[in-house]
Amino acid sequence: MQAALRAFFMLLFSLLSLLGIAANGFIVLVLGREWLRYGRLLPLDMILLSLGAFRFYLQLVGMGHNFYHSAHVVERSGVLTQQFFHLHWHFLNSVTFWFCSWLSVLFCVKIANITHPTFLWLKWRFPGWVPWLLLGSVLISFIIALLLFWVNYSAYQQFLIRTFSGNMTYEWNAMTEIYYFLFAQLVIWSIPCSVFLLSITLLINSLRRHTWRMQHNSHSLQDPSTQAHTRALKFLISFLILYVLSFLSLIIDATKFISMQNDFYWPWQIAVYLSVSVHPFILIFNNLKLQSVFWQLLLLARGFWVA
Repeated sequence: MQAALRAFFMLLFSLLSLLGIAANGFIVLVLGREWLRYGRLLPLDMILLSLGAFRFYLQLVGMGHNFYHSAHVVERSGVLTQQFFHLHWHFLNSVTFWFCSWLSVLFCVKIANITHPTFLWLKWRFPGWVPWLLLGSVLISFIIALLLFWVNYSAYQQFLIRTFSGNMTYEWNAMTEIYYFLFAQLVIWSIPCSVFLLSITLLINSLRRHTWRMQHNSHSLQDPSTQAHTRALKFLISFLILYVLSFLSLIIDATKFISMQNDFYWPWQIAVYLSVSVHPFILIFNNLKLQSVFWQLLLLARGFWVA
């Protein structure tokens, strides 16, 4: 890839990441301020605050890793550094996947019109479980990431004793991560993904049936209730698309199919971080509290520049 085009995609990646960092930071600041002010948060706000904080950290780690190894790509000397990054990478991605899953479950139990006894029981109990589910997700993700790091590093040290070639070490380590740890990553990420798909499918189907009934019961498409359900459907479908794209991009990224020396590395990094950067804006503009503060800040900024 030509240097100018590579620089363009690096700049685009940087702008996308900075927008995502700003959006996630905004969510953390607004909800964190409310938490400090009132000493408590609603279950939805707990999930949004936690998701924003971990995504904020994830994007900082991703930017730091990409630009550091882009500057040292010729040296190939950062095997331990790479493993340390992967420790954070696996941990943060696993946590954010779980948080998105709990967000979809919360939406489902609050909005879906399902009369099954098990669902009604879950609808009553789930909001009280949210703090413990968030804490449990963090602990489980950290333990699994630490185990993967320890197994990978131990295996690498054993191989290092038997070889003196830096290139062989690098290739072995990459092949180990692909063939020995890809399956483990796939299983780990598939569990929250399955929870997400189940809850979001139930919710979309419930909203779709409810919207269809309203339209066939002499309700106009301009009816406020019908419009609200249509907006909710659009929000959920966009949430579903971004979640699936994020899951698939992480699985492909774990195969090392596109290395840092590849011409398409930076466009691919844009695809990997797209969901983490775009989804916070969808959350902001579909949450009355966050949306209100966002527009207030824009009006203040506009008045400052005009003055």
